[in-house]
Amino acid sequence: MKALVLTAQWEPKADYEVSDWEKQTGKAVTGNSVWRHPKLEVKSVPTPKIAPDQVLVRVRACGVCGSDMHFYETDAQDYILYPGLTKFPSILGHEFSGEVVEVGSEVDDLVVGDKVTAEEMIWCGHCRPCRDGFPNQCLNLEEIGFTIDGAFAEYIAIGAKYCWKLNDLEGRYQGQALFDAGAMVEPASVAYNCVFTRAGGFLPGSDVVIFGAGPIGLSAVAECHAAGAARLIVFEVSASRRELAKKVGATHAFDPREVVPHEVIMDLTQGIGAALLVEAAGAPDKTIPEMEQALAFDGKIAQVGRAATKVPMYLERFQVRHAQFFGAQGHSGDGIFPHVISMMASGLMDMTQTITSRYTLDNAVDAIKQSTDRSGGKIMVQVP
Repeated sequence: MKALVLTAQWEPKADYEVSDWEKQTGKAVTGNSVWRHPKLEVKSVPTPKIAPDQVLVRVRACGVCGSDMHFYETDAQDYILYPGLTKFPSILGHEFSGEVVEVGSEVDDLVVGDKVTAEEMIWCGHCRPCRDGFPNQCLNLEEIGFTIDGAFAEYIAIGAKYCWKLNDLEGRYQGQALFDAGAMVEPASVAYNCVFTRAGGFLPGSDVVIFGAGPIGLSAVAECHAAGAARLIVFEVSASRRELAKKVGATHAFDPREVVPHEVIMDLTQGIGAALLVEAAGAPDKTIPEMEQALAFDGKIAQVGRAATKVPMYLERFQVRHAQFFGAQGHSGDGIFPHVISMMASGLMDMTQTITSRYTLDNAVDAIKQSTDRSGGKIMVQVP
């Protein structure tokens, strides 16, 4: 089968101490400190064989994520920019949907022909965090497209317990549009986990701010709009992304280079501040200082953007404002996937309107290259 494969060299930076676990597993906890000289190419690889508890899915759509872009981009020393857990070589891609074409002998809740999407976080279910109800913090975590083969491919083998049926979407989307919508469930679930599961959401009628209107930020905008945000303020450097933000529910959208964000927020909220501020830009060194100054009393900041950087924080502001900071990773557990599918099926949000480019699998490298201009919405690779 065809697949988009990333290879890179294991060359830890001089100041990075490789742990015994990393040596044993071949996984890098901090990818941009280990993996050098990445190479992306569409090539022929064996079609995966399924285990008894897995299904084989014929991929029909797979979205380009910011993490895929950070595998393509490198720093001055040619290390990947992605800061998280990684192991290469690997087939990239984790925002996908498709059709089940083969079912393992132990699978009894999926059949050939089912249309599905799937979680990217392959949690074990046995370690202490998993058993305590924190699958996104699994100690034995694998991630499709990061540490194990992903979905920029014609087929992917995946555990049935990570799959979610797309039946509810069939009343609203048909044909390829169904699979495009299905591939948007994963990034929308990341945003849902951040806004509602981790940060606890907000009271309808609250003022909410989103920094960054990439695919995760746009999902957060759509979900906060559906949940009843009164003013929904977005800061984004790309003009086209600001327009997409308005399309999915933003009431205001600004270029943060042209205004002072905290001043804009305090002005629009009559000096009260925002109940929830979401960092989806992956630039916390620039955004967090602004967000701190725009917190309402009992306000919340939620970090979902990824960045390997330290951030100055003025904790006095959090103490005085009775404010809170939440870190968000992943999308598993807490009914997140079925809730997002239900929101899409009911028409509360339509993330397909944020798709701005479509590519074939043969041109997947070009799809990821285009994402580096950070000007469009979701880039979708379709596998008809």
